[in-house]
Amino acid sequence: MPPPLLSCLLLLLLATARPWPVAAAESPTRPAAKPRALPLRARQVPAGALPRPPSKLRFHHNVSLTVSLAVGTPPQNVTMVLDTGSELSWLLCRHQRRNASAPTTTATSFRPSASRTFAAVPCGSPQCSSRDLPSPPSCDAASRRCRVSMTYADGSTSDGALATDVFAVGDAPPLRSAFGCMSEAYDSSPDGVATAGLLGMNRGTLSFVSQASTRRFSYCISDRDDAGVLLLGHSDIPFLPLNYTPLYQPTLPLPYFDRVAYSVQLLGIRVGGKPLPIPASVLAPDHTGAGQTMVDSGTQFTFLLGDAYSALKAEFSRQTKPFLPALDDPDFVFQEAFDTCFRVPAGRPPPTARLPAVSLLFKGAEMTVAGDRLLYKVPGERRGGGDGVWCLTFGNADMVPLTAYVIGHHHQMNLWVEYDLERGRVGLAPVKCDVASERLGLML
Repeated sequence: MPPPLLSCLLLLLLATARPWPVAAAESPTRPAAKPRALPLRARQVPAGALPRPPSKLRFHHNVSLTVSLAVGTPPQNVTMVLDTGSELSWLLCRHQRRNASAPTTTATSFRPSASRTFAAVPCGSPQCSSRDLPSPPSCDAASRRCRVSMTYADGSTSDGALATDVFAVGDAPPLRSAFGCMSEAYDSSPDGVATAGLLGMNRGTLSFVSQASTRRFSYCISDRDDAGVLLLGHSDIPFLPLNYTPLYQPTLPLPYFDRVAYSVQLLGIRVGGKPLPIPASVLAPDHTGAGQTMVDSGTQFTFLLGDAYSALKAEFSRQTKPFLPALDDPDFVFQEAFDTCFRVPAGRPPPTARLPAVSLLFKGAEMTVAGDRLLYKVPGERRGGGDGVWCLTFGNADMVPLTAYVIGHHHQMNLWVEYDLERGRVGLAPVKCDVASERLGLML
């Protein structure tokens, strides 16, 4: 993930109130396992402790789902970020401290020596030859064990052993899964919520989704602290009229196309109901694969490539000019990607009710961002008279730089999002998460 972004983002923490079945994939001849609903609540967590593949954005903090799991034998409880944009799961493994000045490992880290079922992956294993990862595994010549390396938010790296152990949620049957047993992580915030690792949920062979044979999962991210829900398993829900858009996969391998991401086809953008004059070729991947559109729970805001971003900036600014003064500071770019910014008088909220909604149009579905999800207050930034600075929550991918459109978590609030790997599609439906959570509780 390239340059730092955002100083404080929400992290959604998952309680293990009910079990998650992670057995074999369902077949047409066998009844599907009953889906499990898990509650979500919002917490602040620094992402300095989270390794990030180079293909993902580097943030000070990050918005993602997290799940509480039991790993190893006897089970150790750990909290892991649920990331649909990453493949390899990893855990911060607790080892002997090398010196007294080294930071202590968090209480939520994993202790491999305490697990009877922990096993290092040997170099000759097929798991060690995976080419889906941004940085392929390597072989340690001395131990003949497989090694993995991850990139941190500040550009540093951490490496560790590729290993396997048993994973379980609640009282569901445990599943043996491969993961990176990382030696150290960075967390500069003394009051941040500790996370022991990351649960990779993309379509790669080493992702938890693939290893657990989970063919469908969905979530609703609430704008309230405690009303979100994650549903794991098949979920035909009659009160959610989902509109589906197919996952996009080019017929030939392309160098810059992430084939294991959840990629969809972006067909157009509307601002306040007005279609932007963006050629279809600008919204589609080019001959190299650059320009794909990814749905990523590990990124907060949405990023558009340069031409599309310029069209959005011009039209949004034009429609808001009568009531929302532009910042008019060409040198100001918030966190190196947000330069559509405005001044709001001190002590007043921005006029969110008057802001034109931004709709992303896909084949068969659309996503609308409206109201207070459109603007983000820049912390500590003031202008003459104490005016606050607020920026549009769509970033310029070219400034990052990033070669893809990325649909972030913040813009998925109060939207049911379903990942259906069985049928190769993503489903979307606007819904109040507290209502959906309540109705799901009656159904399951």
